[in-house]
Amino acid sequence: MMSSRVYRASLALATVACAFAATAEVMDRPTGIKIGQRMTLRPYVSLSAAYDSNVGGRSARANGDVMWSVSPGFALNYNHENWSLNLNGYYAYHAYAEHRNRNRHNQHTYGETLRWNWSDSQGAEKGWSLMLSESYHRVTMADDFSLSDGRAYNADRGQFDINGAVQRRFNENWHAGVNGGYYNLDYDNDTGNRDIGALYGWQRWTASADIGFAPSRWTDFIGMVGYHGYNQDNAGYASLNGGGLGTRRANRHSEGYTAQVGLGSYATERISYRLLAGWSRFDYGNATTDDGFVYTISGNWKITDTLHTMLMATSYYQPSEREMASKTRVDAVSWGIAKSLVRGKLNTTLDLTYRHETIDSVSSYGVDYDLDVVTARLGFNYIFNRFFSFFAYGEYLRSWDSDKRGNSGYCDYDRWRITGGVRFTY
Repeated sequence: MMSSRVYRASLALATVACAFAATAEVMDRPTGIKIGQRMTLRPYVSLSAAYDSNVGGRSARANGDVMWSVSPGFALNYNHENWSLNLNGYYAYHAYAEHRNRNRHNQHTYGETLRWNWSDSQGAEKGWSLMLSESYHRVTMADDFSLSDGRAYNADRGQFDINGAVQRRFNENWHAGVNGGYYNLDYDNDTGNRDIGALYGWQRWTASADIGFAPSRWTDFIGMVGYHGYNQDNAGYASLNGGGLGTRRANRHSEGYTAQVGLGSYATERISYRLLAGWSRFDYGNATTDDGFVYTISGNWKITDTLHTMLMATSYYQPSEREMASKTRVDAVSWGIAKSLVRGKLNTTLDLTYRHETIDSVSSYGVDYDLDVVTARLGFNYIFNRFFSFFAYGEYLRSWDSDKRGNSGYCDYDRWRITGGVRFTY
């Protein structure tokens, strides 16, 4: 089933999937607490210590610090004959050793995800499928920075997301679906941290429809159309001065349309893929319009039972999160690989992401620039016994921008982090 965000194939989850989907398959998971015949509860708590070279990120002036964290959480699964429910919740408390950065004292992170799936058929059989999902995450600068599609906007924020998708399979060859979603991105711009400045969030609505024809299990021809609308949190929109573009005004609302065609399914028993390409139109704030080629690419290769790799790439348009009255074209690619060793007790993961942003201002050519971000993460997880596991990982982020009215290096900085800890799961 095509996601309600197929036009952008959200890499916020793609990197996690690249690095950890295979690990989840090969780990010797604890049995959890059985509640009746269909429900399982898996509570956990983890303790960790980390050194972050650039607490807060987005600035070369930020200092390094040691961070201690404790994070309890749970996973609840319920499986019925033709539907399933998955609920995950977590809380994390972060404490810094030296408090070198203003507003970088004790921090709280928490969130939950809920997903419900229902189907009255299996595989290519005729029938209906329905998916509903919802999540809320309270994110801080302390959270993992290389697991968010390579974004360089690590700041305190709230993220609420709700999506629904319905698919009808008419027979073994034809299928169609409709998708819809709402997403709210709310940055905290009242922290007073001069190292990072304000960021601009939004409320986004999406809707899409797709149709597919599969002449065989190895090929599925797909076509889709989609709509996405934004209301941006930017109070300065109504009173912009023209800069190099003359007097221009932009309002909070923007919207875009996308059409893509392509194919997907299985190349072999172990390789699945999806290749879509098309055109997108983005009307930004009733002030400017962009048209361009867009794509959505994903691949999943289960090389062996203990080695798994994934690749995802996408492009899309959106309002800028960094610059006032500006739009952004994003191109991003993410790759990950996971390997199980020592009879499934030791799992190692590697994921890499590259993200390129083209930022265009409505009010001034001086704000037009390109931003490039590269992130990498290498992780290890060792299952000591049924209850305890140990983990360690290293992360790196590099951000740089093109010349911005003579101020080359405006967004240039590095950030790296080393983390180690223990996790108890019942």
